[in-house]
Amino acid sequence: MFSLRAIATVGGMTLLSRILGFVREVMIAGILGAGPMAEAFIVAMRLPNLLRQMFAEGAFSAAFVPVFTRHVAEGGVNGARIFAEQVLSVLLVALLVTTIAAELAMPWLIHLFAPGFDEMPEKFAATVLFTGITFPYIVFMSLCALQGGMLNGLQKFGQNAVTPVILNAILVASMWFIRGDDFFVGQALSWSVTLAGLVQFLWLTYACHRAGLRLRLPWPRFTPDVKRLCILMVPGLIGSSVNQINLAVSTILASLHPGSVSYIYYADRLYQLPLALIGSAIGVVLLPALTRSLRGDDPAAALRMQNRALELGLMLSLPATIGLMVAALPIVTTVYQRGAFGHDDAQAVALALMIMSAGLPAYVGNKALTAAFLAREDTATPFKQAAISVAINISISALLTPTYGYIGVAIGAMASAWVNAILLAAILLRRGYLTFDDRLRRMLPRLFLCCAGLGAATWAAGDLLWPGGSASTLEQALALVAIIAAGGAVFAGLILLLRVSSFAELRNLRRRR
Repeated sequence: MFSLRAIATVGGMTLLSRILGFVREVMIAGILGAGPMAEAFIVAMRLPNLLRQMFAEGAFSAAFVPVFTRHVAEGGVNGARIFAEQVLSVLLVALLVTTIAAELAMPWLIHLFAPGFDEMPEKFAATVLFTGITFPYIVFMSLCALQGGMLNGLQKFGQNAVTPVILNAILVASMWFIRGDDFFVGQALSWSVTLAGLVQFLWLTYACHRAGLRLRLPWPRFTPDVKRLCILMVPGLIGSSVNQINLAVSTILASLHPGSVSYIYYADRLYQLPLALIGSAIGVVLLPALTRSLRGDDPAAALRMQNRALELGLMLSLPATIGLMVAALPIVTTVYQRGAFGHDDAQAVALALMIMSAGLPAYVGNKALTAAFLAREDTATPFKQAAISVAINISISALLTPTYGYIGVAIGAMASAWVNAILLAAILLRRGYLTFDDRLRRMLPRLFLCCAGLGAATWAAGDLLWPGGSASTLEQALALVAIIAAGGAVFAGLILLLRVSSFAELRNLRRRR
């Protein structure tokens, strides 16, 4: 079942990972700032991570989890394991061929992915080297997606949720020992990324072994099930990865303006915290739950899950959006402004964060809405709508970037997220796969009022308590905690006063399995 406990498991581990991620970004910003080597390492991280999120955690997981869950329901764990072995053999060959080809073509890939770097030969050469080191990470993470998909299909969410923690823990630990100039630091961090991928793979291998999923490696064959999986993956490559494609577009356009890649990256890391905690956790738990309900011929249960997923997503993402927008500068200053990262950098990142945060509810909604199509093994529809939203992102960003730089990139990404969410919701409503129930319709207006109160309280507290960028980190951190607490207290009080969606009802989800 779709349960709050399962979401809390995934979200809790994601929170731990994001805390370590914040420590990682703070250390990177302090050591490398927003300079050339920082941007070289950011691209070296972003390219394999983009492919990981699009392919491994996007198209592959979106297609694999429903099919694997169906095999479990129809043929038991042993039958599903045989299917996973068939996929593993084909996947491994494809990954090795892709990685070798990418390593040979790395300079051309960087020309394509960061065209603005051509004007600085030193930065371009470093980017090629760093990305060549980090690219094998996609091999390990694609194999992790297979292993994690099997565990999720068996409702074992905790082990897979630990894997992001491993990456950030290794990177943070490595920075305690790395000493040298910016080039050496970037190179050492790149090796740490690939090492983390290997450790993540070994961890999930152990988790699968304990769950009774010991995979052999048969000779690669395109069986009917593997062909079906590939067919589902093709449209899903875009359909479930619109956020990552938008990030790729953002990186390409931002690379034309010095510093912009760093501004978008640092803002995105802050923005990704609530997105991962809320949207990704809901998507991970909702997809196998919807698949089981539909396979069990219980569309009413699937519809209830869809409404509760949207309800929970909005109740968490809307206040997060308001908080990030109103307190953007205090957040960015407290987290990043030290060492090589100055006040002007903090202002630029805060502006990007404000714009990007406006798209947070849409991105969270997309996770829940896309799951309704994927559970029905329909990857074509999300693909078409995502293609439209990506085209809008490219058009808006290309139009605004020459004049407004990274601001135009942020506006394009935010607008495309809302277009994608609106299109997906409209199609689900028209097909009868989604109906907003009374509980959801009753909750929304009240939630908007609560968020308005949250925004007013956060702004007033910030105006009163924020000590400014020249204060010590401790003073800034204490003030930021007080600002967030003031907004949160007002929001919680309004939630109780206006009776926004009974928390007793939401707690019932925690008890469901």
